[in-house]
Amino acid sequence: MPIPGNLLTTAMAVMPHTDVDRAIEVALTMDIPYWPQLPRLNYYEDMYVQAAEHFPGIVLNMEKQTLKFSMDKFIDELEDVMAHFDSPEIFDISPQYSAVYHRFLELDLADRPAIRGQLEGPVSFGFNVVDQDDRPILFDDTVRSFMLEFMAKRVNVQLQRLKKMNDNAFMFVDEPGLQFLFSAMSGYGDVKAKADMEVFFDMIERPRGVHLCGNPDWDFLLNQDLDILSLDVYTNKDVFPTYVASIKRFLDRGGILAWGIVPTNFEPFEAENLASLTEQLESVWKRLADKGVDMDQMLSQSLISPATCCLVNPDKEKTVEKGFALVKKLSEQLREKWLRV
Repeated sequence: MPIPGNLLTTAMAVMPHTDVDRAIEVALTMDIPYWPQLPRLNYYEDMYVQAAEHFPGIVLNMEKQTLKFSMDKFIDELEDVMAHFDSPEIFDISPQYSAVYHRFLELDLADRPAIRGQLEGPVSFGFNVVDQDDRPILFDDTVRSFMLEFMAKRVNVQLQRLKKMNDNAFMFVDEPGLQFLFSAMSGYGDVKAKADMEVFFDMIERPRGVHLCGNPDWDFLLNQDLDILSLDVYTNKDVFPTYVASIKRFLDRGGILAWGIVPTNFEPFEAENLASLTEQLESVWKRLADKGVDMDQMLSQSLISPATCCLVNPDKEKTVEKGFALVKKLSEQLREKWLRV
């Protein structure tokens, strides 16, 4: 199994740090480290901006910190981008767009159980970026079709670089926008999204998965051809276990679940402790086991992580770092109890 389980730790990439060295140091405390995204450092570090590099038609205003799209610019730039469509440099993340990525690539992480990268997914990117008429580019059939292939190539180029560092490297596709698919206001329904996501994942090398912190239709995600699903179970602990049939199928296919249980927002974090979070997560597991999910299988195919990323705490990175430390303690305690390690 390329993606390890057994209740090891990983975390979301977006971090509130402005000290690059400290951010890398904290990321390396996880069993499965990753390269941090630091939007408080500068706007290039925003996850949507990073995904937009070299995308034709993008209008990036660093002073106003806006990311938009121009169809005229798209038409002007598309031919040149297509001429370089076999060049990995077009799809990789440049040092300008990440202060961390290239430094992470220089680390020796071959002895880690795995390492991870990430990229903003096409649905969320397409919802977030709007054209000259303030219309999400996801709604344009021509742009959307190109976007799926462009983003798939970006995922593959990054994954190939990470696999040179560690054979068990894998990718998260960050898709917070998936929770809006089932809103009547979205203008882009789940049937179309399912077809597009199948096309997208067919173009992506394995191992690949989705991370999101919201509450989508879990049947939709669990039945995608994913190797890992990362979720905020702290918020969704009452909802997620009701999808037992899809969870069981996902596990039977070999899928890994990354249980985001430790809150990193200041007030929820202060209201919890090791015992309360342990009880909440084990309660979810028990509900699933009572409905026929094999507990040993589930735990062997599980990771532990923070519930969400957080950029708005009054103490900046302090609570986030406390959350990471608690993830480690929780993992150690659960592994000793359930896996006898």
